[in-house]
Amino acid sequence: MKIKNHFAFFDEGSKKEIRRAILKAVAIPGYQVPFASREMPIARGWGTGGLQITLSIIGKQDVLKVIDQGADESVNAVSIKKLVKETTKVELTDRTQEASLIQSRHRIPEVSLTKDQILILQVPTPEPLRNVEASEYMTKRLHSEDEYSGAWLTLFEQIMKYGKTATDADHPVYVNHRYVMAPSPIPRFDNQKMHQSEALILLGAGREKKIYAVPPYTDVESLAFEDYPFTIESFEGQHCHLCGATDVFMDELVDPDSGEAIYQCNDTSYCTERLNKKWKDEVENSYA
Repeated sequence: MKIKNHFAFFDEGSKKEIRRAILKAVAIPGYQVPFASREMPIARGWGTGGLQITLSIIGKQDVLKVIDQGADESVNAVSIKKLVKETTKVELTDRTQEASLIQSRHRIPEVSLTKDQILILQVPTPEPLRNVEASEYMTKRLHSEDEYSGAWLTLFEQIMKYGKTATDADHPVYVNHRYVMAPSPIPRFDNQKMHQSEALILLGAGREKKIYAVPPYTDVESLAFEDYPFTIESFEGQHCHLCGATDVFMDELVDPDSGEAIYQCNDTSYCTERLNKKWKDEVENSYA
């Protein structure tokens, strides 16, 4: 017996419910909108929130790119692409510039996004106040009262203990001067990319059943004290050992031959683009 699946896996009623949650999230930047998270053919915690957003808004004309911690070839990214491809037949790409939908885990691409693109971030823990308040009722109340002393206290305690804020990833941000938001576990390096972004940014937490958003051209400011300003990861004096990039987020690796530390672009697509251009220029120059 041949089973006919719905386009993009979900039935139309499920898509409409998730789209309504997305519209509310866009209308109230940074606000966590509850939604009826569906059962998915992947385990919760492996990107079900982002995937549900992708499947609800994708169209036949879209081009999809999926990233997992900067890589297009990881098991998580490949599995998600296979599911979307099987249920939609849309075109897939590794090039950021060609994608209309970009689903990502823990990274924002190095290439600047445009107004014609939508970035979908997978989120494990959407509540920025969870470390200071376990009750969902109380966190909702704190958000409604614009009471974020707990988040500030967490940063203050880090400064007292380490001499600086110690949030390596998922550093909380103020969105539209109103809501404190968890930006997904992206590195601090990527927080600045959310500010005044041309692209719509949607964030989905399937396990926690929350959707929230950063609309285009919205102010996003990382929480920081005046005397301890927000800083990003520093790669000063380092460069990618493959493409030579110096102004990107990099992974520290160990050279198997020398045993010394080397650096490489975390965004594999960006690195490949630079390498292809470099090799093309070398070939053209050699022929010239």
